[in-house]
Amino acid sequence: MKYLLLLILTLFSMFAFGQELPTNHYKIYSTKRQKIISPDDIISDIENADVLFFGEEHNDSTAHYLEYLLFKKLAEKYPQKAALSMEMFQTDCQLVLNEYLAGFIREKNLVTEGRAWPNYKDYKPLIELAKTNQIPVIAANTPTRYTNMVTRLGLDGLKQLDEQAKSYLPPLPIDTATGAYYDKFVQIMGGHASMPGMQIYQSQNLWDATMAWSIAQFYKKHKDFKILQLNGGFHSEEKLGIVAQLKKYNSKIRVLNVTSLSDDSFNNPDWSQFTKLADYIILTDPGLPKTR
Repeated sequence: MKYLLLLILTLFSMFAFGQELPTNHYKIYSTKRQKIISPDDIISDIENADVLFFGEEHNDSTAHYLEYLLFKKLAEKYPQKAALSMEMFQTDCQLVLNEYLAGFIREKNLVTEGRAWPNYKDYKPLIELAKTNQIPVIAANTPTRYTNMVTRLGLDGLKQLDEQAKSYLPPLPIDTATGAYYDKFVQIMGGHASMPGMQIYQSQNLWDATMAWSIAQFYKKHKDFKILQLNGGFHSEEKLGIVAQLKKYNSKIRVLNVTSLSDDSFNNPDWSQFTKLADYIILTDPGLPKTR
């Protein structure tokens, strides 16, 4: 127990202050090159992309460290031309987030009024880096009340909202991604019998479409920026979910994606099991402590 506590404190300290985590705690595999690469290789590849999706496991401390590392390197390579987009903040909290980044309000107001996630400490270093370097951060996610509404009433229920409410959402109607994404969603839900109806899948599509629309709107005004998007892995695996929705809003936008997993095969991975998921597969040491 004493060792575990020490390890947690060490990892948090390294993450919070930008110190390097030993590379033996993670492996980054390029599915194109079919070999192990470094974070610098990903940053180099972004020269030919507009958005880098980082699909995380929300409680993986090593993934959070790597998100920070990639964001820091991105900001250094593209000063005043980098942006961060986050599932972890909702569109109706953009003003609060902007006020914090500008230094107008305190962190406790960001956390409470910006409805920060319970594990905000995992994302705080990225927000502080953005604040220090005047980097825009996109509050990309759907307000929870609207995903809950769709789960109850379906996508058609959104038509009842007033114009201010609709301003927090992508244009209606929301397209529902079918085919491979629907099949994956049904599988992760435990099969058709476990789904009470299509509404829960429609709320997933609203979730994805809102994040995609948030990115597309920012990119429309900042075509020379490089955007790092953070979200749960399912949302961007196989370039489905958010990525597919983004392509509907802007077919020319160039995308790379990362899927990060804390996997028991870490010491001897069979990369062929993961290659369909993303351009880059990150495996993290499952022996390291989780957050939350």
